[in-house]
Amino acid sequence: MTLEQLSSIEKLLESFHQLYQSLRLNMRTQWKRDLPLEELLFDRWERARSLGFGKNTSIYHNSYVYGTVSVGANTWIGPYTLLDGTGGLTIGDYCNISAGVQIYTHDSARWVLSGGKSKYEYAPVKIGNNCYIGPQTVIAKGVTIGDHCLIGSCSFVNSDIPSFSLAFGIPCRPRGTVRVSENGEVSWHLFEAGQS
Repeated sequence: MTLEQLSSIEKLLESFHQLYQSLRLNMRTQWKRDLPLEELLFDRWERARSLGFGKNTSIYHNSYVYGTVSVGANTWIGPYTLLDGTGGLTIGDYCNISAGVQIYTHDSARWVLSGGKSKYEYAPVKIGNNCYIGPQTVIAKGVTIGDHCLIGSCSFVNSDIPSFSLAFGIPCRPRGTVRVSENGEVSWHLFEAGQS
């Protein structure tokens, strides 16, 4: 490499570093956040639009999307999420898919255990409208979560959750109800001991 080429690379790196510092300062000043470079360079809402997701929906650039994934309007998909739509995945309007959530619509357990003789298994996942999926939750293939559900952090959802449920745990089960008044006030109530 010549001195001239080395000098060009150093100038390019210096320009890149200045751009990074400027973008980072802008993010800190405007939003009081410090994000990875990819989040400073790219627009989360544009990515959602490019995936055909609904109006005002956003998805972080460090999220993985596979297969056929349909997402409604006004939904936030947080960082480090995995949306596996190889078996079909539908997420409704006004949902929050928190950081680290993993949603699977297939698994390879039988394929692996049989030495490739069995096939991968696929089953769709559907998450209704107005659902909050807590951080680090894992949703297994074939699950339907109804509307207005709150799924607690670090849950493993391997069976259907009815609408208006407060659900959490490993495995995730309804532990209470969600109530939404006509004027939009939200409350949730745990079941009493022995009730389900």
